Amino acid sequence: MTDSPEPQPTEPGRRLRRLRPAFVPPRWWPLPACVLIGTACGLSYGLLAQPEYASTSYAMVTAGKGVDPAAALGYAQSYGRLATSDATLNYARGAAGEPVRELRTHVRSETSPDSPMIAITGTSDDPRRAADIADAVTEAVVVSSGHVAKDTGVKLIKFSHAVSPVEPVSPSVPLGTAVGASAGGLIGGLVLLVRPRPGRRDVTAQVPGPAQAAPADERELVR
Repeated sequence: MTDSPEPQPTEPGRRLRRLRPAFVPPRWWPLPACVLIGTACGLSYGLLAQPEYASTSYAMVTAGKGVDPAAALGYAQSYGRLATSDATLNYARGAAGEPVRELRTHVRSETSPDSPMIAITGTSDDPRRAADIADAVTEAVVVSSGHVAKDTGVKLIKFSHAVSPVEPVSPSVPLGTAVGASAGGLIGGLVLLVRPRPGRRDVTAQVPGPAQAAPADERELVR
């Protein structure tokens, strides 16, 4: 029978280190993961969300005889704010085919301090409906301004009609994808900032050496 080899004694003071796993992911892995997830979410939104169309109609304020032309700029600002008021929307709801509460969320007006022009934009998931909303609200503002034209000395006229848009204004697949990727990158960066940094924790163990014999003088004392 062959004798098995005797285990070699471990040297005194030798340290044993814990074995580490073969693959350790880098600390910055949350950043590309969040960018990838955000890109997928933005792309999905751009492809699956319901499209929205926008159409714009324009009205212009003209000054009457004996009225300072600069006054038309001030009245354009006032009529631009009145375009989304309850009084105007109540007048336009019949032609627009929507109640005032819904109509308020589908119309906006814009003015310029350098031009007496008012831009009224209607939005809807139907391109023809978006044009109808813009025309209805513009017509309501023009009619309302005509009631006080003698007192103000200015007149609001419809400059151009709204046309049915061909392409939607939202959602945009490239824009949605870019926004999703940017949001994912921001979240991934925040995760890296608040994530605690792991320290190096190597477990070591001190293996004691073999017992040594006591000196002869100490053995005599014990006896």
